[in-house]
Amino acid sequence: MIADVCLLLEGTYPYVRGGVSAWVHQLIRGLHDLRFSLVFVGSRRSDYGEPKYALPENVTHVETHFLEDAYKGYAPARVELAERKLEPARCMHAYFQHRAAKRELTGSAQERLEGAVDTMLTTLEQKDGVSAAEFLFGSGAWNFIREKHLEDDTSAPFIDYFWTVRIIHGPIFQLARAAANIPEARVYHAVSTGYAGLLGALLERRRKRPFILSEHGIYTKERRIDLNQAEWLDELHPAASHEGDSGARLRQLWIRCFESFGRLAYRSANPILSLYAGNRERQHQDGASPDRTRIIVNGIDISRFERARRERSPQIPHVIGLIGRIVPIKDVKTFVRALGLVVRALPDAEGWVIGGADEDSAYDTECRLLVDSLGLSEKVRFLGHRDVAEILPRLGLLMLTSISEAQPLAILEAMAAGVPCIATDVGACREQIEGATPEDRALGRAGRVVPFADHEALSRAAIELLGSEREHASCQRAAVQRVERYYGEASMLDSYRSVYRDAMETPWQA
Repeated sequence: MIADVCLLLEGTYPYVRGGVSAWVHQLIRGLHDLRFSLVFVGSRRSDYGEPKYALPENVTHVETHFLEDAYKGYAPARVELAERKLEPARCMHAYFQHRAAKRELTGSAQERLEGAVDTMLTTLEQKDGVSAAEFLFGSGAWNFIREKHLEDDTSAPFIDYFWTVRIIHGPIFQLARAAANIPEARVYHAVSTGYAGLLGALLERRRKRPFILSEHGIYTKERRIDLNQAEWLDELHPAASHEGDSGARLRQLWIRCFESFGRLAYRSANPILSLYAGNRERQHQDGASPDRTRIIVNGIDISRFERARRERSPQIPHVIGLIGRIVPIKDVKTFVRALGLVVRALPDAEGWVIGGADEDSAYDTECRLLVDSLGLSEKVRFLGHRDVAEILPRLGLLMLTSISEAQPLAILEAMAAGVPCIATDVGACREQIEGATPEDRALGRAGRVVPFADHEALSRAAIELLGSEREHASCQRAAVQRVERYYGEASMLDSYRSVYRDAMETPWQA
């Protein structure tokens, strides 16, 4: 049975909890009249356990691919790589490593390069294209990597450069093999760029079926943050004469790779969806055609939180909650530091961290050590995953300290439960808390917005709202009114049903 929609998911649903995964689950359940298949792309098997979600009945197929298997099963054996195959490989590598292809090439040169890349992608692992075996063991490929190392920059030792190029390109061949075997669907829908978006581009080219792209956060921006914080890149050959240059060079290889994946997805997808105007503008800057981009805001089932609203205590609970995964991008350490200042002014205050720690155990340990070092072990509680509808009535405030977000569901859920929010000025947080239009802003503020990584500003906002019944009640009213008026689930589901319907009515081109 052909699925209506094949969702392409990288590192999220159904194996990881979080905002994007909750949204995917909500989408599938809400559009119960459509059949979905799921293709999950992850890093290593050891990073994922059993599925965290019970799959709805309208999910007809699930398959997983782990990038650590990119070269699994290949044995060294010398292979000749014909020059006619090497040239498109050069073009693909040039595309992947170009700093800003649209600005640095003339129109005709850009078109030729993109045409060569399209040819390469549609023939990978096929008779007329380059195979992983040829790339791994072909003498031409070896010489090509040597030449690129000498041409580009020798600050990175060749052995590190060689393995980085192999690791970057390996998943491309793996996803090309996957694209040949993924069951047919009427529409392919990636929920990010990156590897999921690359797979969507491959399927669009090979299957001639519509490809839809949704971005909650901007993948290339988030990967750039991750890579700039990656200590393993800085530890490469620390004693080398170009100390630090090796990691910087290889970091740029990775960043440009993910930028190129994004450009490929943008060239293939229509429509390209985002959650708010800021991310839409970022998509345009990164190469998305403005006439393909649209905004569909998140929506939630507000009725789920009506009980939470009724159960709230008339007194303001001096409990500040952070709902999210314990990972660096959520900046849980700043939450802990802010709590340290809050309890000086309000000794009965507590901080609850509600979210999983299984994604980055090292960071979780660092956060707990910080709690101990600040003498907050009696004040900060790590609760793990909880039903937010049950936990929200017990919070006086929701605090979001992320350094990157899109349109956090946690804020919408807190607002629906009547919990004022304090958030860093990232993504759509300001729109959610203060309003997106003059009419929306007239409802008032549902909390406070502060600069990211500023624990003093966070603490001042928390002390103000916990200490003023008038301000707290004003934020509660604005929160409930805003979420009911602008962020209902039905509107979001209707928008996606319309997007899918339009795509499925596109004539089959295979």
